[in-house]
Amino acid sequence: MCANVFGVLKSLFGKPFDGGKRMDHGGQPSQNHHHAQPPHQQHPHHQQQQYYQQQQQQQPQHQHPAMMRLYEVQKEVQSLGPQVCTFSGLQNDREYRRLERELARLQLQVDQVDTEGKAELQGARKRAAQEVEGLLRYLEENATHPSRLAMEELSRQAQRLVEEGVVAPQRAGGAADISDELVDAVQELVLKLTQVKTGGRVPLRKARYRALTRVCAVQDVIEGRTRQQTLPLPLSGETHEAVQSINQVMVQVSCARSQLVALLMGLSGRDSCAHLSRVLTEMLVELDALDVSGNAAVRNYRKQVVEEINGLLKHLDLEGEGDDTRRYDLAQNDSIREIEAVRSHVGHLRTEILRHLGDLSFRPKAELQSLLTHLDQVDTAKNPCIREARRRAVLEVQALITFLDLREALYRRQPSPNEHPSHRAVWLVLGSLSDLQAQVLCFDGKRADKSYMMLEELLTKQLLVLDAVDSQGDEMTKTARKQAVKFAQGILNYLDLKTDEWEY
Repeated sequence: MCANVFGVLKSLFGKPFDGGKRMDHGGQPSQNHHHAQPPHQQHPHHQQQQYYQQQQQQQPQHQHPAMMRLYEVQKEVQSLGPQVCTFSGLQNDREYRRLERELARLQLQVDQVDTEGKAELQGARKRAAQEVEGLLRYLEENATHPSRLAMEELSRQAQRLVEEGVVAPQRAGGAADISDELVDAVQELVLKLTQVKTGGRVPLRKARYRALTRVCAVQDVIEGRTRQQTLPLPLSGETHEAVQSINQVMVQVSCARSQLVALLMGLSGRDSCAHLSRVLTEMLVELDALDVSGNAAVRNYRKQVVEEINGLLKHLDLEGEGDDTRRYDLAQNDSIREIEAVRSHVGHLRTEILRHLGDLSFRPKAELQSLLTHLDQVDTAKNPCIREARRRAVLEVQALITFLDLREALYRRQPSPNEHPSHRAVWLVLGSLSDLQAQVLCFDGKRADKSYMMLEELLTKQLLVLDAVDSQGDEMTKTARKQAVKFAQGILNYLDLKTDEWEY
């Protein structure tokens, strides 16, 4: 339905409504257009403004009052359009209600225009009404879109995790003991958020990015807390007179960490980012005033605390995140281009590997390892979407490496006459898995395809065969079976990765 908005909405002067594509979001111009703009050409949004001005200047000085009123409505619609097309919230947000009221007011004004039965005025009023109604519909569709609601539900799950694992213990007067389970649960939510489909809609992309930045910030904070839990205890107060002051600041930093997590997840009704920023800055000033000269251990201790505070401060400037389309519209991002270049190279190598299945001399493992090193050096700028893109590219490279390793192991295998039957059974399954992995590497379809369902079923059967292998106490068989199960699950996960239709 929303796809028709851009075609239906026409301005009073025949300019088609473009869903905000002509707006200056701060992003780089798309290179997908058939006709590139000359370097000196102005931004389309500025051209549109000039177009309206020229049209109005060309109108007769004594234009009909009804038409002049419609021109005024059109100006307000032009002003509200960019706001509607970048709104990324929900229906209960204050900004949504404001935009809805403004559009309803314009809708009423258009309805009240008296056309006096004149066809020209009726046509102009109809087009104005269509544009206002289209913006209202676009606003509602994005705020109630299933993907937007999915993002909200994932954000609520993150809130519940943080409330139970971090905020509640701190409010009860204790210290939050960050568990590995909490870290893993937050990481899983990050992955789920990156995989929410947006269909290229600007509001949904923006909402996904804003949710990700907050959850990833929480992830960084709690992972920092986990690392701190494994550090040695603070220095003894007898070491230096400044140590006691640093220890007191450390206690305050621990409280500030919980406050920051609560702020990021919307669980703090009283505190604000500005207030917490001032508190942390005062801690830095207090630490800077301490005289720690002559004692390297104390200087290093203070340095660690300062780094901890600066690590918290960097997460307090998230209000503007998502306002710049370059942060979430990644088609022209240099890191994404770099990752895509690697993936293209991986695709070429995959084709060659599958073409030379019986030729062990063709073994580009060193080249694949260099691609992993290249991906490791890609700058993600802490952008969760770029991190996910890099993670997926890494998995593609690793899938080829494991495939080559298993093929070589199968080729060089020389079973002894006394080999345990269960151990031989595991190797037979590994041979089947290698053949299936070759098919998975070739697969280029969707989950609804019969070939996908067939591969999934065959891989699952191999897992069942492994489960039925009785090691009879043989340790080598136990180890081999465990590795084979892990390998089979890895192939299944890779098959899912290829078919989940992930987008940047």
